[in-house]
Amino acid sequence: MSSVQLVTVLSAFLASLVEFVEAVTIVLAVGVTRQWRGALLGTGAAAALLAALVVVFGAAIATLVPIELLRLVIGSLLVIYGLQWLTKAILRAGGARAKHDESAIFAEQVVARQSEPPVPATGTDWLSFTVAFKGVFLEGLEVAFIVVTFGASAGALGSAAAGAAIAGVVVLLAAVVIREPLARVPENGLKFAVGIMLVGFGTFWAGEGVGVEWPAEDATILVILAVYLVLALVAVRLVQARLEGRRVGAVAEAGPDPAGRPETP
Repeated sequence: MSSVQLVTVLSAFLASLVEFVEAVTIVLAVGVTRQWRGALLGTGAAAALLAALVVVFGAAIATLVPIELLRLVIGSLLVIYGLQWLTKAILRAGGARAKHDESAIFAEQVVARQSEPPVPATGTDWLSFTVAFKGVFLEGLEVAFIVVTFGASAGALGSAAAGAAIAGVVVLLAAVVIREPLARVPENGLKFAVGIMLVGFGTFWAGEGVGVEWPAEDATILVILAVYLVLALVAVRLVQARLEGRRVGAVAEAGPDPAGRPETP
């Protein structure tokens, strides 16, 4: 396996892991509160549809679009998409945004399912099917987007699909064994890493698309990733400093208490 294929597998695996964890939370809530048969059928149907989309669109893009245009367009999309992930991760790491809580989401899903019509005594519960299908498909669309764009740009669509498939199997097996939300998965850390990967590779491919000749060819990607990592860490510190400044300002405005002691936050 070449270095490009290895990085493609790893990137698709990490990105897919985040989305599959969120999808499994929905499926677990549906299975526990309603019917496992309907939930699993909905999950399988959504996975099959997503796989078909990856094959059709991935093959079409890779064969019909010139490689320079492909890398320019997809590289730009990856930068935009990666910045969205990275911004959320930076805000969460800096304390400006609440971290993703799979246990809380699971509890919300359970409450929502309990208010729905009762489960049929026999046959498939199509409400369970629909909710699971919708949850897996919507979360999986992001996976399909990453697999198609990353794989097509790198010329390694199969490697990207393999990374996503491995992530799906890992999450599914973990859910079957644990039978509770995968709250211990470091989702914010994964989004931080994947966001840097998407922005870094997107920058590299978009540059190639407009004719940039990178000095160290593919090895330049490592430098780009390192630069984005440093910038992201600096951004986290700036967010933390801004929040600390606001906290100190709020304490100063409150002034001392009647006993003459300064207010504590």
